[in-house]
Amino acid sequence: MNTAFFNHITSVLNQPIINYAPVSGGDISEAFKINTAAKSYFLKTNSSGGALNMFQTEKLGLEIIKNTNTIAVPELVTCGNLGETAFLLMEFIETKTPSETDFKTLAEHLAKLHKTSADNFGLSTNNFIGSLPQQNKFHKHWTDFYINQRLLPQLNLAKTNNLLQDSEIPTEVRLKEVLTPLFKNIKPSLIHGDFWSGNYIIAKNGTPYLIDPAIYFGHNEVDIAMSKLFGGFSNAFYDVYQNIFSFDDFTETRIEIYQLYYLLVHLNLFGKSYYTQVKHVLNNNF
Repeated sequence: MNTAFFNHITSVLNQPIINYAPVSGGDISEAFKINTAAKSYFLKTNSSGGALNMFQTEKLGLEIIKNTNTIAVPELVTCGNLGETAFLLMEFIETKTPSETDFKTLAEHLAKLHKTSADNFGLSTNNFIGSLPQQNKFHKHWTDFYINQRLLPQLNLAKTNNLLQDSEIPTEVRLKEVLTPLFKNIKPSLIHGDFWSGNYIIAKNGTPYLIDPAIYFGHNEVDIAMSKLFGGFSNAFYDVYQNIFSFDDFTETRIEIYQLYYLLVHLNLFGKSYYTQVKHVLNNNF
């Protein structure tokens, strides 16, 4: 953090900064813990093109989650830019390693979020999944939304990036043929959208917080699918969640298909190392 930026954040907080230090903030942005006499803050910065829009949609997502009164998010201070550097400033949450009880509470609070519904699938604004644009155009039917707003954009991007061949990409007709019977009777749920172990935290007092959302109204099982993609959570989490939202005979298949979206995102962000997993899910289902 250079002097000009330090002075700008000081003026935003309207209180002296005692010290600051880099902290882990993900693969995309730099992150800092800022300490003042009153409290600590978490600052994310990014100088890439479009970073301000990315932070603005993250801030909006956190505000929408907060307004549901279902699960906590960090208190937001502001979002803005200084020169070419965009930033997002919020309270810093002191964390702990989750216990079994904490996982149960996380499941209960996430399920409350998922009970927040709407008339259509999507969101009034587009946002991001990682650094990639995520489209959220409203659709009445989940099959149409998932094909047109999730799978096809990532499949087509992978083709453009020469990561998938045209012959490896199922047609829209084939996607609809497979997904329609699997996606019956699904109601819109407000979901986090990128729910892996790096995007929740447990505060010292046991309160679960969501961070880095990619929210929209989708199928609640999408969050469960993402939670299982890179190792999964405690069994206590899934046991409690399943007592609130029961799974059915197609859940396991849907989870693999929902993981395809995230695998495609990783393929497009990080390259060929995710090709084998993407190809496996495509061959297994389409």
